[in-house]
Amino acid sequence: MPVEIKRVETIYKGYVTLMLATLEAEDGSTFRREIEDHGHAVAVLPYDADRRCALLVRLPRAPAAWAGGPPELTEAPAGMIEDETAEATARREALEEAGVRLGALEPVGSPFASPGVSSERIQLFLAPYAAADRIAAGGGAAHEHEHITVVEPRLDALWRAVEADGILDMKTLVLIQALKVRRPGLFEP
Repeated sequence: MPVEIKRVETIYKGYVTLMLATLEAEDGSTFRREIEDHGHAVAVLPYDADRRCALLVRLPRAPAAWAGGPPELTEAPAGMIEDETAEATARREALEEAGVRLGALEPVGSPFASPGVSSERIQLFLAPYAAADRIAAGGGAAHEHEHITVVEPRLDALWRAVEADGILDMKTLVLIQALKVRRPGLFEP
Protein backbone atom coordinates (compact mmCIF):
# COMPACT_ATOMS: atom_id res chain seq x y z
CA MET A 1 0.00 0.00 0.00
CA PRO A 2 1.54 3.35 -1.02
CA VAL A 3 0.23 5.21 2.05
CA GLU A 4 -1.18 3.87 5.31
CA ILE A 5 -3.00 5.76 8.05
CA LYS A 6 -1.11 4.95 11.24
CA ARG A 7 -3.00 7.11 13.73
CA VAL A 8 -5.95 9.50 13.93
CA GLU A 9 -6.55 11.84 16.85
CA THR A 10 -9.63 13.99 17.36
CA ILE A 11 -8.76 17.67 17.81
CA TYR A 12 -12.30 19.12 17.97
CA LYS A 13 -15.80 17.68 18.09
CA GLY A 14 -18.92 19.78 17.44
CA TYR A 15 -21.10 20.11 14.33
CA VAL A 16 -17.91 19.13 12.54
CA THR A 17 -15.21 16.84 13.84
CA LEU A 18 -11.61 17.84 13.16
CA MET A 19 -8.97 15.15 13.27
CA LEU A 20 -5.24 14.94 12.71
CA ALA A 21 -4.09 11.84 10.83
CA THR A 22 -0.54 10.52 10.79
CA LEU A 23 0.23 8.66 7.57
CA GLU A 24 3.19 6.51 6.58
CA ALA A 25 4.52 6.41 3.01
CA GLU A 26 6.06 3.35 1.32
CA ASP A 27 9.54 4.63 2.13
CA GLY A 28 8.70 4.72 5.86
CA SER A 29 8.46 8.49 6.13
CA THR A 30 5.50 9.92 8.02
CA PHE A 31 3.43 13.03 7.47
CA ARG A 32 0.25 14.54 8.91
CA ARG A 33 -3.02 15.67 7.37
CA GLU A 34 -6.11 17.30 8.82
CA ILE A 35 -9.49 15.63 8.28
CA GLU A 36 -12.84 17.39 8.63
CA ASP A 37 -15.82 15.07 9.13
CA HIS A 38 -19.48 16.00 9.40
CA GLY A 39 -21.15 13.04 7.74
CA HIS A 40 -22.50 12.43 4.27
CA ALA A 41 -25.03 14.40 2.27
CA VAL A 42 -27.40 14.37 -0.68
CA ALA A 43 -28.28 16.92 -3.33
CA VAL A 44 -31.13 16.70 -5.81
CA LEU A 45 -31.94 18.73 -8.90
CA PRO A 46 -35.71 18.73 -9.44
CA TYR A 47 -36.58 19.55 -13.06
CA ASP A 48 -39.88 20.02 -14.87
CA ALA A 49 -39.55 18.62 -18.40
CA ASP A 50 -42.85 20.12 -19.59
CA ARG A 51 -42.09 23.66 -18.46
CA ARG A 52 -38.30 23.23 -18.98
CA CYS A 53 -37.32 24.63 -15.62
CA ALA A 54 -35.54 23.52 -12.45
CA LEU A 55 -36.23 24.11 -8.79
CA LEU A 56 -33.33 25.63 -6.84
CA VAL A 57 -32.83 27.44 -3.57
CA ARG A 58 -30.94 30.63 -2.79
CA LEU A 59 -29.44 30.97 0.67
CA PRO A 60 -26.63 32.70 2.55
CA ARG A 61 -23.36 30.77 2.85
CA ALA A 62 -20.97 32.32 5.37
CA PRO A 63 -17.85 30.41 4.18
CA ALA A 64 -18.39 31.50 0.56
CA ALA A 65 -19.02 35.11 1.57
CA TRP A 66 -15.96 35.08 3.86
CA ALA A 67 -13.85 33.77 0.95
CA GLY A 68 -14.89 36.69 -1.26
CA GLY A 69 -17.91 35.09 -2.92
CA PRO A 70 -21.43 36.47 -3.03
CA PRO A 71 -23.49 36.69 0.16
CA GLU A 72 -25.91 34.05 -1.20
CA LEU A 73 -25.50 31.02 -3.45
CA THR A 74 -28.03 29.37 -5.73
CA GLU A 75 -28.02 25.64 -5.08
CA ALA A 76 -29.85 22.38 -5.59
CA PRO A 77 -31.82 21.32 -2.50
CA ALA A 78 -29.44 19.37 -0.26
CA GLY A 79 -28.91 18.13 3.25
CA MET A 80 -27.15 15.77 5.59
CA ILE A 81 -28.02 12.07 5.69
CA GLU A 82 -28.91 11.18 9.25
CA ASP A 83 -31.21 8.32 10.25
CA GLU A 84 -32.65 7.55 6.81
CA THR A 85 -31.59 6.49 3.34
CA ALA A 86 -30.05 8.90 0.86
CA GLU A 87 -33.23 8.73 -1.23
CA ALA A 88 -35.45 9.55 1.76
CA THR A 89 -33.14 12.43 2.68
CA ALA A 90 -33.30 13.82 -0.88
CA ARG A 91 -37.10 13.71 -0.86
CA ARG A 92 -37.31 15.28 2.63
CA GLU A 93 -34.89 18.08 1.79
CA ALA A 94 -36.66 18.86 -1.51
CA LEU A 95 -39.96 19.19 0.35
CA GLU A 96 -38.51 21.24 3.23
CA GLU A 97 -36.37 23.56 1.13
CA ALA A 98 -38.24 23.83 -2.18
CA GLY A 99 -41.78 22.71 -1.31
CA VAL A 100 -41.78 19.94 -3.92
CA ARG A 101 -42.89 16.32 -3.55
CA LEU A 102 -40.54 14.06 -5.52
CA GLY A 103 -41.19 10.60 -6.89
CA ALA A 104 -38.51 8.92 -8.98
CA LEU A 105 -34.88 9.76 -8.27
CA GLU A 106 -32.18 9.21 -10.87
CA PRO A 107 -28.72 8.62 -9.34
CA VAL A 108 -25.88 10.70 -10.81
CA GLY A 109 -22.98 9.70 -8.55
CA SER A 110 -21.55 9.85 -5.06
CA PRO A 111 -18.38 11.98 -5.22
CA PHE A 112 -16.27 13.27 -2.37
CA ALA A 113 -17.08 16.96 -1.86
CA SER A 114 -13.55 18.17 -1.11
CA PRO A 115 -11.28 15.11 -0.64
CA GLY A 116 -8.21 17.11 0.28
CA VAL A 117 -9.72 18.05 3.63
CA SER A 118 -13.20 16.54 4.11
CA SER A 119 -14.56 13.00 4.36
CA GLU A 120 -18.00 14.12 3.08
CA ARG A 121 -19.53 12.27 0.13
CA ILE A 122 -22.57 13.72 -1.60
CA GLN A 123 -25.05 11.40 -3.28
CA LEU A 124 -26.37 13.28 -6.29
CA PHE A 125 -29.80 12.80 -7.87
CA LEU A 126 -31.90 14.20 -10.70
CA ALA A 127 -35.66 14.15 -10.13
CA PRO A 128 -38.53 15.02 -12.46
CA TYR A 129 -41.44 16.98 -11.03
CA ALA A 130 -44.57 18.68 -12.33
CA ALA A 131 -46.25 21.92 -11.29
CA ALA A 132 -48.78 19.88 -9.27
CA ASP A 133 -45.90 18.48 -7.16
CA ARG A 134 -45.25 21.94 -5.67
CA ILE A 135 -47.30 21.30 -2.54
CA ALA A 136 -45.67 23.72 -0.08
CA ALA A 137 -43.84 27.05 -0.04
CA GLY A 138 -40.46 25.59 0.89
CA GLY A 139 -37.98 27.84 2.61
CA GLY A 140 -36.46 25.23 4.93
CA ALA A 141 -37.20 24.10 8.45
CA ALA A 142 -37.77 27.15 10.68
CA HIS A 143 -35.47 25.88 13.45
CA GLU A 144 -32.55 25.64 10.98
CA HIS A 145 -32.56 29.40 10.19
CA GLU A 146 -31.51 28.81 6.58
CA HIS A 147 -33.18 31.93 5.10
CA ILE A 148 -34.03 30.08 1.88
CA THR A 149 -35.61 31.67 -1.18
CA VAL A 150 -37.01 29.22 -3.75
CA VAL A 151 -36.28 29.98 -7.41
CA GLU A 152 -37.51 28.22 -10.54
CA PRO A 153 -35.25 29.22 -13.46
CA ARG A 154 -35.76 28.07 -17.02
CA LEU A 155 -33.20 25.44 -18.02
CA ASP A 156 -31.88 27.49 -20.96
CA ALA A 157 -31.22 30.41 -18.58
CA LEU A 158 -29.63 28.04 -16.09
CA TRP A 159 -27.27 26.76 -18.79
CA ARG A 160 -26.32 30.32 -19.72
CA ALA A 161 -25.46 30.84 -16.02
CA VAL A 162 -23.22 27.75 -16.18
CA GLU A 163 -21.47 29.09 -19.28
CA ALA A 164 -20.99 32.50 -17.61
CA ASP A 165 -19.41 30.93 -14.49
CA GLY A 166 -22.49 31.94 -12.53
CA ILE A 167 -23.13 28.64 -10.73
CA LEU A 168 -20.68 28.71 -7.84
CA ASP A 169 -21.84 25.63 -5.93
CA MET A 170 -20.02 22.48 -7.10
CA LYS A 171 -22.83 19.98 -6.45
CA THR A 172 -25.30 22.15 -8.34
CA LEU A 173 -22.91 22.63 -11.24
CA VAL A 174 -22.41 18.86 -11.55
CA LEU A 175 -26.16 18.22 -11.42
CA ILE A 176 -26.94 20.80 -14.11
CA GLN A 177 -24.22 19.35 -16.33
CA ALA A 178 -25.52 15.82 -15.75
CA LEU A 179 -29.03 16.87 -16.74
CA LYS A 180 -27.68 18.62 -19.85
CA VAL A 181 -25.76 15.48 -20.89
CA ARG A 182 -28.68 13.12 -20.22
CA ARG A 183 -31.51 15.33 -21.56
CA PRO A 184 -30.01 18.02 -23.82
CA GLY A 185 -33.34 18.83 -25.49
CA LEU A 186 -34.69 20.27 -22.23
CA PHE A 187 -32.19 23.14 -22.47
CA GLU A 188 -33.45 24.47 -25.80
CA PRO A 189 -35.32 27.80 -25.54
